[in-house]
Amino acid sequence: MAVEAPVRTPQRSTEDRDHDDRPWQVIVLNDNHNTFEGVAAALAQVLPGVGFDQGMTLANRIHNTGQAIVWTGHREPAELYWESLKELGLTMAPLER
Repeated sequence: MAVEAPVRTPQRSTEDRDHDDRPWQVIVLNDNHNTFEGVAAALAQVLPGVGFDQGMTLANRIHNTGQAIVWTGHREPAELYWESLKELGLTMAPLER
């Protein structure tokens, strides 16, 4: 019986991950201390192109599924939006790709 050598995938450096083409995801988690209206207002205040009504839709998704991706895109704005939403009291998941 022939034994095959294990296939090893090279580890990606931090620099490689930073140059990855996949967009960054800003994810808000459900919590017990924010109201639907508060979440919607925070999202509308921070995220470009999101109004209160769309914020309410996202707040419902967060409530019903436990989380929602509220924005995707380049790293720098993702970090800014993540931090701004956290400062407004929303419960945030770590930034993801």
